[in-house]
Amino acid sequence: MTRFLLRRLALAIPVLLGILLVTFALGRSIPGDPCRAILGEKATEATCNDFISRYGYDQPIATQFLLYIERFFRGDLGDSLRFGRPVTSLLAERMPITIELAITALFLAVIVGVPLGVLSAYRHNSAIDVGTMIGANIGVSMPVFWLGLMLAFIFGVILKDTPFALPPSGRLTAGANYTPFYTAWGIATSEETAGSVLIFLSRFNFINALFTFNGTQFIDALRHIILPAIAVGTIPLSIIARITRASVLEILGQDYVRTARSKGLTERRVVLYHAVSNALLPVVTIIGLNFGALIAGAVLTETIFGFAGIGKTLFEGITARDYSLVQGVTLTTAVAFLIINLAVDILYGYLDPRIRLS
Repeated sequence: MTRFLLRRLALAIPVLLGILLVTFALGRSIPGDPCRAILGEKATEATCNDFISRYGYDQPIATQFLLYIERFFRGDLGDSLRFGRPVTSLLAERMPITIELAITALFLAVIVGVPLGVLSAYRHNSAIDVGTMIGANIGVSMPVFWLGLMLAFIFGVILKDTPFALPPSGRLTAGANYTPFYTAWGIATSEETAGSVLIFLSRFNFINALFTFNGTQFIDALRHIILPAIAVGTIPLSIIARITRASVLEILGQDYVRTARSKGLTERRVVLYHAVSNALLPVVTIIGLNFGALIAGAVLTETIFGFAGIGKTLFEGITARDYSLVQGVTLTTAVAFLIINLAVDILYGYLDPRIRLS
């Protein structure tokens, strides 16, 4: 298993270099002077000279690429023109919002989609199977922006002042004051004395609520994330259900499944231990792809529900022509995809020993 992990890590290195090369080329393909293209009206002779010297635009292209790689590993992605802050700092502040939303949406998609797919395969051509697949087709067909607006209207307007009402926007109740866990634990007194890792973790509402035993914050964060998670998780849920059904249905027709039944094993053991466990590879693949897409930023969902995450940050960067911000978000999401695909490859090795031994 160690050799398998080392091979996968070694293969990830050229992929990372390829990502850096592509984002570097995209940044250098901006027409005209890069300083004036990025800074716009704020570009003066002095600022442009400082900009060109700082980012090495006066160096040969190969040297520029090496400097770009060196800045990436230092965590320097440039400064945001729109927000007037380092892009790295901005992404570190907003990435937890997107990760929290992505994990919640994917959790919902998996715990609902996988059982529905298994049940549909086991009850093939029954009313349950037909109804589940019709629902999955409807879920895939509904645009995210329409579903998000409908959910916000139903639960935020129609059901307002009822026990079923849910907040249509934001992450937490306005004006709520929650203590970061590093302050509650006495590790640090403020963000200035806390490390970047502690600050990053404290921006996950669920983690901070659990670490501080703050039930009010946990319930508040959960109520605010339900509608966005449903809106962005409906399509992955439908895809996972369909892939699970097709995969389990294929496995149920294999000879070893019939052999297991002829040996007198219970139907539950045959389905769960012999069919589902061997049908997980394509399901894991689609889960990994959907998780990567969610991390890349649910632009429409975050915009509709007022989540200042990666998706909304990318939208704001594009509308403001903030090239440094757009390039930083692009590079970050590409690296996130690489890490998720690496994790899926490693999971393949655990699920199927033939992969790690090949």
